[in-house]
Amino acid sequence: MTMPFYVAPEQMMKDRADFARKGISRGRALAAVSIQEGILICAENRSRTLRKVSEIYDRVAFAGVGRYNEFDQLRIAGIRHADMKGYTFSRQDVDARSLANQYAQLLGQTFTHEMKPLEVEILVTEVGPTHNTDQMFHILYDGTVNDESGITVLGGSCEVIADKLQESYEPTWQLPEAIGAAAQALSSSDATHNTEDLTAPNNAVLGADELEVALLARGKSGRAFQRIEGQALAEHLER
Repeated sequence: MTMPFYVAPEQMMKDRADFARKGISRGRALAAVSIQEGILICAENRSRTLRKVSEIYDRVAFAGVGRYNEFDQLRIAGIRHADMKGYTFSRQDVDARSLANQYAQLLGQTFTHEMKPLEVEILVTEVGPTHNTDQMFHILYDGTVNDESGITVLGGSCEVIADKLQESYEPTWQLPEAIGAAAQALSSSDATHNTEDLTAPNNAVLGADELEVALLARGKSGRAFQRIEGQALAEHLER
């Protein structure tokens, strides 16, 4: 009888973490910023059909980086969970914190017990009546939950992008300022994987056709999620 190979648990967890991080780092980044009008989510995304940022419920949004098919399954599961909870109890009972906990348990269970971890990082965010009450939960591939404040960045060269945003970030930013700052940060030479045009200048700012932008608008009753795209996004970037 052949004896199975023994792998130390520490090494197994390290290998899974390295595998997940490599997969996530190959993707393009996104940033979320809490501003005066609400919570802005800005992602580098050249696809017009595959969305990284989506609505979950009235005041709650979801964003993901990494393998699209994996985080899209999580998005769908989150929508079903929120709809069921809102229908069974009350729409006010659906919040980002409980949804983030559900995602953390699912990702942690997969990371610990499955052969291949999910190659994703996700963001669950909820807009509040004031800047101080906004909630942003950054959930890693292993189920770790980071409760962020003001700014959070997922995927790609997240540290470079976060540092660039922190240099000028103000909670009182207006929408055009926030979109411009997020586009500049995502466009930084270390953050952008520009393989299509090797002659493009390093300081070129991503255009409206290269960004996916959404806002959780503050103070709105009912659904707060709204996309900013096309001519409206181009005008904000030009200001």
